[in-house]
Order: sequence, then C-alpha cells, then structure tokens
Amino acid sequence: MDDFEKTLQECLQDEEFKKEWKNTELEYQITRMLVAARNEKQLTQKQLAEASGVRQSNISRIENGNCVPSIATLEALAEGLGKQLKIELV
Repeated sequence: MDDFEKTLQECLQDEEFKKEWKNTELEYQITRMLVAARNEKQLTQKQLAEASGVRQSNISRIENGNCVPSIATLEALAEGLGKQLKIELV
C-alpha cells in the first residue's frame, strides 16, 4: 500500500471526510482514468484536444478536478484516445 492509500484509509475513519470522499470519488476516478489513458498514449493535452475536438483548456480543467465532464465530452475524449467509453452499474 502506497502512502496515499495509507493516508486515505486513515482519513476514511472520519465520518465527515468519508461522506465527502464518497461524494467526489466518481469524479476522482474519471480524472485518474483520463490522465492515465492520456499518459499511456504519450499524448499532451494539446494533442488530445486535436484528436478529440475537446478544447485543451477543458481537458486541463477536467484533469485538475475543476470540471465534471458530460458524457458527450467523455465519449469524445475516449475516441481521441482510441478507446471506447463504457459505463456500468455494479
């Protein structure tokens, strides 16, 4: 377990923190997946913007957690990354 995971597990013991984490966890997961996929393809935000049609400034806001992307934006980013968007209820 890395330092982040260890610290997160400690913080999740606090009920108020746990509630806020749960409210933002999905957005955090989306951000992590997008950054990881872009890095995997070795693309800059500018290159992804050109490939997806999503403005670089919007990609930056999404990756910084300042914007929650729409499904249409996620689809465009996935296509620009050569991937398909898949949403599941589990």
